[in-house]
Amino acid sequence: MTNPLGVIVAGGQSRRFNESRPEEIDKFLMPFGKTTLLEYIIDRAKKQVPNLILNVNGDVDRVLPYGLDIIKDDFSDAGPLGGIYTAMKEAAAKGHSHIVTFSSDSPYFPDDYVTRLTERQDIKIAIASSGEKYHPVMGLFEVSLRDDLKAYLESGERRVMWWVRRHPYRQVVWDKKNPDPFLNINTEQDLAEAEKFL
Repeated sequence: MTNPLGVIVAGGQSRRFNESRPEEIDKFLMPFGKTTLLEYIIDRAKKQVPNLILNVNGDVDRVLPYGLDIIKDDFSDAGPLGGIYTAMKEAAAKGHSHIVTFSSDSPYFPDDYVTRLTERQDIKIAIASSGEKYHPVMGLFEVSLRDDLKAYLESGERRVMWWVRRHPYRQVVWDKKNPDPFLNINTEQDLAEAEKFL
């Protein structure tokens, strides 16, 4: 396995976060401690992968200051799998055998996240979990699966775990604690609660 290409998956529309807001905002650009949620995740991810890109849709000017290469989804409204597919294509072009994904709304992923996902050399997919709960947007994916994923998306399917289960995969389990290492921020209340752990 070559060094995996890290990708922050931030192509969603933050629908739940914006339900009660008068105007839409990217939740990953919300203040988080002394920085933004996105910058916090970038800083932590860079400690685990030497190469990191950002998957985001819409106007890229809003994320250019973060200094990462940016990729947009090839498929519209494809959810996280759209970002994973596009990242696979980018990784293949750059000579990487795998991608490792970071969700743009999960800031507390473990310090050994990449190390544990990549400890098996013979695996095509490894999915993070805490306790018995899967976190399929947090995982390792072999780029050789990109054509299969493309066909899955072209069929109209969007469910991540349904696609994962089409292939041999490994569940990598971390203890569920407080905060959950894969705590997911969906609402402003979630964001406020997450900040308490900074």
